[in-house]
Amino acid sequence: MVDRSSRTARADGLLVLITLIWGSTFLLVQRTVQSYPVFSFLCLRFVLASGVLLVLLGKRLRLLSPRMWAAGVAIGFFLFGGYALQTLGLLYTTSSKAGFITGLSVVIVPGLSATLLRRMPERAALLGVLLSTVGLALLTLGRDLRPTLGDVLVLGCAFCFALHIVAVSHFAPQTDALALTVVQVAAVAVFSGLAATLLGEWQLPQPSVLGAAAFTGVLATALAFAVQNSVQSWTTATHTALIFATEPVFAGIFGYWLADERFSGKAVIGCIFILLGMLVAELRAPAPQGSTTRGGELV
Repeated sequence: MVDRSSRTARADGLLVLITLIWGSTFLLVQRTVQSYPVFSFLCLRFVLASGVLLVLLGKRLRLLSPRMWAAGVAIGFFLFGGYALQTLGLLYTTSSKAGFITGLSVVIVPGLSATLLRRMPERAALLGVLLSTVGLALLTLGRDLRPTLGDVLVLGCAFCFALHIVAVSHFAPQTDALALTVVQVAAVAVFSGLAATLLGEWQLPQPSVLGAAAFTGVLATALAFAVQNSVQSWTTATHTALIFATEPVFAGIFGYWLADERFSGKAVIGCIFILLGMLVAELRAPAPQGSTTRGGELV
């Protein structure tokens, strides 16, 4: 039999692999949407993800009440907003910066929870917000004190992902969380398809686009979620938070390695402040009940 310490090590290793996959998607998505419409790509990605999740978890949908189906669609709208703004932002900023800015959703959550759910943040969460705000300023503001359009769009994505996490923390304890996830992901596919239709974006995808959609949809969304839920019971929340906080670091590494994206000294300091803020906010406060977070998003 495999002892618990071995299982914990294996679980941590799989979570590192998942986080590495997530970090790599920023550059992959950025390159894909430079030649293929954003909402058409999102629709392809989430149709594939929905198909896999339906195979894995479809039987659980019968556990949802009509009210929870409606909640899943509403939560999916926040998730759609996050992915849409992130993907659009990648047209105008680097994948490295997008990774760090997306991670700010972790420190935005306490403020939204206090406003919408009347859950007052702890001091550590407030410190995390302060550290990350300083880091965001150092990372995005140029000499004219103006961020780029891409940075603003990705910051909007971080707020949407934070809204998504808060909404899930409210509704998931009331129903089957895995079934609710299937509805969310399917809703993103529908919203993306509607947006692509309204904007007249539909194009026949090239093999490279299908490959990117399969990687991000099947591996980085559906299977990553299934693996995370399977192994997380064998590791601690602290380990999980530490591992997921490395997602923007992986995004930066891939950006530097494959696209020669470089940070200035000021931007590097900003990234360090953002990481510190994420760690302080995530490790000192309990995760919302019923939620499963992955650094900057909940899948």
